[in-house]
Amino acid sequence: MTSLEERPLSAGDSGYQRIRSDIIFGVLTPSGRLRLDAMKEDYGVSISTLREILNRLTSEGFVVAEGQRGFEVAPISIQNLRELADLRILLEHHAMAESFRAGDVEWEGRVVSAHHKLAATERTVLKEGDDPELRKRYDGEFHQALISACGSRELMHTHSVVFDKYFRYALRYRGAETVNQHKALLECALERNVKQAKAILSDHINGCVAHALSSWKEG
Repeated sequence: MTSLEERPLSAGDSGYQRIRSDIIFGVLTPSGRLRLDAMKEDYGVSISTLREILNRLTSEGFVVAEGQRGFEVAPISIQNLRELADLRILLEHHAMAESFRAGDVEWEGRVVSAHHKLAATERTVLKEGDDPELRKRYDGEFHQALISACGSRELMHTHSVVFDKYFRYALRYRGAETVNQHKALLECALERNVKQAKAILSDHINGCVAHALSSWKEG
């Protein structure tokens, strides 16, 4: 018998995930108009389903509803980047503190496993070139593993949404500095060193902000 996890996604869920991903990775450009007729063909869903998906993405902050004008991809801005960075630091600092305090051997195993996959991905990126979708997947899994013993599903969900919005600005990889910071966060987790982990995370996120801003200036 097929388990719930093995069942194929509905057309609506699949369309939602694809559109959300295309927004995060810039396939659907910031502030770009979302034309339902074209999207119906591109994503293989009905107009009514598209409206449901776009309303859901509006509630998450990835899409902006323009009344009678329809929908647009949420814009990006320096102010928004800084707000997301500050919010991520606030959420992740608190969640790491709770997780480091409550984490057990099973939690340690999740953190080590998630870092192993992320480190392998980062080595591949450094040698063969970037794959933002793969990098985001394992980067997100590692940071979620770090906070996975925090005891709050709502906190983890909110962090996940903020992380995805933040990643819209982190498409260009920073390289070795990021690798070293992820390794240091792993070591802090295993040592339960909350103070040092918070300092490293702040440097990690603020470094991404500076890198994104420099990329904009170059562009």
